[in-house]
Amino acid sequence: MSAEERRESVIRAAMTEFARGGYIGTSTEAIARRVGVSQPYLFRLFPNKQAIFLAAATRCLERTRRAFEEAVEGVPDDQVAEAMGTAYGRLIDDRDVLLMQMQMYVAVATADASGESEVGDAVRAGWAELWDWLQLRLGADPRVTTDFMAHGMLVNVLVSMGFPADHRVWAGLDPDCL
Repeated sequence: MSAEERRESVIRAAMTEFARGGYIGTSTEAIARRVGVSQPYLFRLFPNKQAIFLAAATRCLERTRRAFEEAVEGVPDDQVAEAMGTAYGRLIDDRDVLLMQMQMYVAVATADASGESEVGDAVRAGWAELWDWLQLRLGADPRVTTDFMAHGMLVNVLVSMGFPADHRVWAGLDPDCL
């Protein structure tokens, strides 16, 4: 494998490990083991654990945006939100994607509290970029974007907590978002 291919393997493995263990609870040793490389080799590809986490967080946000972009190709404007909601439901069927998103929020709060502003700054910038893209695609109405994102966050919480689709907490939510 080339270094770039190995780097991609590390990012995929890191998403899985960070999704399950969080930033603090995940060791670079676990990531290296999952990829099948030594820790020293891992640090030739990435300077530190923070850089690995940020690469995984960036990839997670990119996957989300790509899912939205693909969902709206050729879709009439009045069906964009529904198409993206359905695509998002399929995206978070991959539990690692869902949990990585949740871990990103925890990592930002934890990093900010401990003075590691680089993590928070980078994740917030990626999230804001996703927000801006959604805002434009949803018609540039901040209320519509807020409602869409709030709905998505509620879905994240309900799915991550394991609420079954027929539970009353889902009342009023689009069943296609599962």
